[in-house]
Amino acid sequence: MDLVIQEMDPADWAHVQAIYSEGIATGIATFETETPTWDAWNNAHLSFGRLVAQSRQDTLGWAALSPVSTRKVYAGIAEVSVYVAASARGKGIGRMLLIRLIEEAERHGVWTLQAGIFPENEPSIALHKSCGFRELGRRERPGKLKGVWRDVILLERRSLIVGIE
Repeated sequence: MDLVIQEMDPADWAHVQAIYSEGIATGIATFETETPTWDAWNNAHLSFGRLVAQSRQDTLGWAALSPVSTRKVYAGIAEVSVYVAASARGKGIGRMLLIRLIEEAERHGVWTLQAGIFPENEPSIALHKSCGFRELGRRERPGKLKGVWRDVILLERRSLIVGIE
């Protein structure tokens, strides 16, 4: 498979949105129940660290960074999102996206990446751990999804090159 990881362009949104919808439909990827508009998504994510995985003309996955706070002290911390099309899962695309997302984050001075993942999403937890994330703990019932309280596993990756001085 000829796969290229590149910066997301607004023109990629329809494909990104479709992959996001597939993730939402699993019930184990996010508390979201519908995909946002481009404007809402764009405003909720950092201007860097927006990636797509493309093979020929197909978009097979995406990854992006979100700020964890508007407070200046937290400017070096971001939350990661990684989504892979249902037809492309299990082929290492998520790993390629996450590795590149880590590189982009560090290039922009981000020293800590965090993720909140449903415990049932074992492949995503394993992916993050394989890329240097460590499990911090479990948030018990921080929110409901379709009327059911859900736990979230908190993971964190601290950069070995940014924010160490």
